[in-house]
Amino acid sequence: MSAPVEDFLAMLAAERGAAANTLAAYRRDLEGAEEVVGDLSAASPADLSRLGKAWADLAPSTVARKSSALRQFYGFCVDERLRKDDPSHTLPRPPARRPLPKILGHAEIERLFEQAEAEAQSDRTLAVRQLALLEMLYGSGLRATELVSLPISAVPRDAPFLTVMGKGGQARMVPVSKRARAALDRWVSLRDGESRFLFPSRKSHLTRIRLYQILKELAARAGLAPEKVSPHVLRHAFATHLLEGGADLRVLQTLLGHADIATTQIYTHVDSARLVALVNERHPLAERGT
Repeated sequence: MSAPVEDFLAMLAAERGAAANTLAAYRRDLEGAEEVVGDLSAASPADLSRLGKAWADLAPSTVARKSSALRQFYGFCVDERLRKDDPSHTLPRPPARRPLPKILGHAEIERLFEQAEAEAQSDRTLAVRQLALLEMLYGSGLRATELVSLPISAVPRDAPFLTVMGKGGQARMVPVSKRARAALDRWVSLRDGESRFLFPSRKSHLTRIRLYQILKELAARAGLAPEKVSPHVLRHAFATHLLEGGADLRVLQTLLGHADIATTQIYTHVDSARLVALVNERHPLAERGT
């Protein structure tokens, strides 16, 4: 790797707080580009134009990601005066087609909770843990990794919030509903008191894979297709159903921990009918009729 690329990666880590996985992805993309064109810091627009052919068999989303990494690198080079020009205008620009999130309907969510609550009535430790996990995924919109790695110290004593460490080491406050707090209290009273993790497992915490398995097994017992249920699907349901209920997009962005509101805006596709009704009811000209 050329020195400017290493400096760029160091900047991502130090100034933007990029996570290890993010840095590894940037490194792979930039290394791959250097294998085609050589030293990126000295590459010309003509050199970069060769990447389009090298990436011809890749998915549009992959090409877009690689191009984005290079554009950010050249923006860094210009800012740091490592070069005067930005040659990235010759990089391919595939049309972005972001897939719509998979979500569960209200009735399906209700079936999941009915099953989890029925099983938790026995006060079996694993059944109570299952209900607490479900409440936090759907009630607070946590990512799988955020949830399983929660320390016990994150559980609030009086305030209805908990502190979550999100992507890139960014902390945010997440509200905890009354029912989620009740489920957490039940679980805390039963869990292993020696672990520093809220959801302990052996010497560490519950794994993301085990969380996936718990949800899919619960879905099957609730009469739902297991492939429809995952931690991310429940996070999407949390966001979509809040938006349907009138939540502001900026508030939703904060709750989900999105750095860019463009990421949050994907949820607006599910609420077009409500938005049309809102315009018809609230617009100043609405009362004038047709």
